[in-house]
Amino acid sequence: MEAKNSGKPILQFAPFQSSVDEGFWHRLSSLKLNKFGIDDSPIPITGFYAPCSHSQVSNHLTLLAESLPSDSNEESSEPGVIRGNRNRCSVPGILYNTNTVEGFRALDKQELIKAEAKKIWEDIQNGKALEDSSVLSGFLLISFADLKKWSFHYWFAFPALILDPPATLLDLKPASQFFSVKEAESVSAVLNDWRDSSLTTDVPFFLVVIDPNSHATIKYLKDWETCQRATDHKLLFGFYDPCHLPKNPGWPLRNLLALICLRWDLKSVHFLCYRETRGFADLGLSLVGEAQVTVPQGWGDLHNTPNAVGWELNKGKKIPRCISLAKSMDPTRLAISAADLNLKLMRWRALPSLKLNTLSSLKCLLLGAGTLGCQVARMLMAWGVRKITLVDNGRVAMSNPLRQSLYTLDDCLNGGEFKAVAAVNSLKKIFPAVEAEGVVMAIPMPGHPVPSQEEQSVLDDCRRLHDLIDSHDAVFLLTDTRESRWLPSLLCANTNKITITAALGFDSFLVMRHGAGPCSSSHDSKSEAANALSTDLNSLALTDRNGGHRLGCYFCNDVVAPIDSTANRTLDQQCTVTRPGLAPIASALAVELLVGILHHPDGIFAEGEIANSSNNGSSEQPLGILPHQIRGSLGQFSQMTLVGHSSDSCTACCSIVVSEYRKRGTEFILQAINHPTYLEDVTGLTELMKTAHAFQMDWDDGIDNDDDDCVEI
Repeated sequence: MEAKNSGKPILQFAPFQSSVDEGFWHRLSSLKLNKFGIDDSPIPITGFYAPCSHSQVSNHLTLLAESLPSDSNEESSEPGVIRGNRNRCSVPGILYNTNTVEGFRALDKQELIKAEAKKIWEDIQNGKALEDSSVLSGFLLISFADLKKWSFHYWFAFPALILDPPATLLDLKPASQFFSVKEAESVSAVLNDWRDSSLTTDVPFFLVVIDPNSHATIKYLKDWETCQRATDHKLLFGFYDPCHLPKNPGWPLRNLLALICLRWDLKSVHFLCYRETRGFADLGLSLVGEAQVTVPQGWGDLHNTPNAVGWELNKGKKIPRCISLAKSMDPTRLAISAADLNLKLMRWRALPSLKLNTLSSLKCLLLGAGTLGCQVARMLMAWGVRKITLVDNGRVAMSNPLRQSLYTLDDCLNGGEFKAVAAVNSLKKIFPAVEAEGVVMAIPMPGHPVPSQEEQSVLDDCRRLHDLIDSHDAVFLLTDTRESRWLPSLLCANTNKITITAALGFDSFLVMRHGAGPCSSSHDSKSEAANALSTDLNSLALTDRNGGHRLGCYFCNDVVAPIDSTANRTLDQQCTVTRPGLAPIASALAVELLVGILHHPDGIFAEGEIANSSNNGSSEQPLGILPHQIRGSLGQFSQMTLVGHSSDSCTACCSIVVSEYRKRGTEFILQAINHPTYLEDVTGLTELMKTAHAFQMDWDDGIDNDDDDCVEI
């Protein structure tokens, strides 16, 4: 605007600019939730600014976490601000935080800024502004905190009393051109001393007095009357100018001129816009100006507050601002950040090769949500696995919560919640970011014949289990019975999935990884013709892709097919009766085994290694050896690693069984379920047993009836 007054340009000021640190919103959210509640009373806050320190960038008035009161339950509601920081000139402010966005929009902004202007007006009248000049830059903030969406609507106002008629600019130039060389040297020195002193560094308004000998001193505003008596001294009103513009002073000068008009009725005012570079006074960047001011009509009535302006513009418009901090303030995202901290710290030194992305994107299927399933799920989350599916058809019983860590008494009530459902709910409470799914279904088992009317339901379960295994990257077999592991073992061998088994005895456990399937190439089994499998499978039955022996599965050492293990059993034989400490140990080892596979260069095809063996190829791997089987005993407090190779007569993973499944699909499964000896027949175990029984061996009992050869002793 180039309006003129008596041919002279109107003095124009660069508006204050605001900046809010993210920590301020964090603290405000905490206060709102834990202390303020629905109380929307005004809150005293503190802003900070400093003199401009760059020729191209203005400084902002900044709000930090410490701008707000403490979130403790102390009586004081004042912010705890430490004075004496040269980079933080404290400015008092007031915050109106509404409970609704409608309340925020309905605030009478004109009345609010008028009320804050009245405080400044009264502080000028009663002399408070002379004692604490920071009140001249007092500000106002209105806000609404949407803690559901973690978004914040806000608007700053920097109230400035309007001079009417406005001040006119008589002269404005760099301070280096206004002062003589000697004066400039002295002024720079005293300004630097003022800024270096902890007593004055954050006092934003002051007087610069220069005597006839070019010696400068700096005084407080309250010393004006004493200073003005020396008529031969130069007297300038100085202020910390946050603005960098070469032709405009900053916003704080407005209320300083109002104070000068009201208290001292000066017609002409020399002012110094103090700016600095690298912490030192820069008279080339600082400005010295002369303004002509006239006391407005009506200012004689001290009860009549002048009009005020000062609402901050948003991209040139009088509208509020809005910031969304959902990514950083949503508890789920904060939980993710906190949960990943340990894993990320591992990568600093202990395990730089840790594959966090692999772990976070891994899809794990847990068959069984009992004692083992609960522990494995929690261990997986601790390793950064975020996608977990649990399968179980049981309900939570009263005996479960003590041993199965994801359940509580509430899950046992009203007949008990399904374990798969209750486990998922618990996982999400522990870690809201987990992508957990519970599937309630039974696993078809050999030795458990299916009535004809239930065949379709069982076949549907078979297909569903096939789809689940096919859509996951790793499968844990954690069920109670041996026969319930058969179908998953077959399906995993067919699709070449990473498979981990954990099984418990009373005081012993087995944790093992299944070897790759008999067809260890990466062919898509769905696209292979069934009648073209036999040759390839037979040739690859016992070897992996590297030509070495294929590691065995859970059933490779059996010489009989799995049968119903619960029939005609007492209660202690039907339940998994184990020492309580066994399941956490086995579960942790099972998850560690999976992580080891994922970080081994050969993955599922890695050879089995034995502890303390000189032939371990993985001894130099970051996570150590990668065993095939881990067998432990709490009775002996011992643990051993074993290697077992695949069997060509295995009822679950041999080439014959996989080939039959690929040819006949669910028909083969149904026959294996309904006919206990079918798997033994098809794998040759029946013939093997017949041969063993038919074999007779002549035993020499070592007794000779010839007494002549006896020697009496």
